[in-house]
Amino acid sequence: MRINSLKGLTVTVIALLGAAACDSDSSTPSVNMPPVIQPPQVSYDVTVLNATNAQPLSPIAIIAHDSGYSVFSVGSSASGGLEEMAEGGDNTSLIAEADADGAVVLTASGAAPIGPAGSETVRIFLDETDRPRLRISVATMLVNTNDAFTALNAWPVDSMAVGDVMTVDAVAYDAGTELDSESAATIPGPAGGGEGFNAARDDEGDRISMHSGVVSGDDGLAGSDLTEQHRFDNPVARIRIERIS
Repeated sequence: MRINSLKGLTVTVIALLGAAACDSDSSTPSVNMPPVIQPPQVSYDVTVLNATNAQPLSPIAIIAHDSGYSVFSVGSSASGGLEEMAEGGDNTSLIAEADADGAVVLTASGAAPIGPAGSETVRIFLDETDRPRLRISVATMLVNTNDAFTALNAWPVDSMAVGDVMTVDAVAYDAGTELDSESAATIPGPAGGGEGFNAARDDEGDRISMHSGVVSGDDGLAGSDLTEQHRFDNPVARIRIERIS
């Protein structure tokens, strides 16, 4: 979680004054410093359920932020971090991009890929002062594809009370950064084992759109290493957010 610099400065000054009081002559009257009061925390459980038949989801990226940040916009080009996640399943750069944005207050990553019908829950903790205008975004790749991903984009949670639950059925998007050849060389998941991310953008559109789905070799796409088992329909994931405290 990003910590406000003024808060950090206050803690440091108090610590230094306390140290000086300890080192001073014993005849000097002691100074009782007021306690540092930390803001109360709020917490949310974010659960992602994989609703596909044969599309593992890459480790999820979770981003808590205010209304000034967005993971993506349909019709626009994907950021470099989103491209890396949508092509290769690695959320490291996407999270780093978010951490560098002043509107973001917290980022977290899932522990591992989520298999079909599997789920993962990540609990996040924030200061109460971060709750006004708070949004939660979630993003993950469908790894047996070229650049398909699913996401929850800037979902408002600021009005949730303790115990409230929100559930969203998430759809598949095409990052628009890699041609959907479905070849083993370009698919990072178990169906292909290929390179995944490649910085060259060879999808003619270079824009984010709804994903048209997998064609597969079973349906006649030459060079495809995917089968009808890898096809998917929307929704591809169910995302559940519960306010815990």
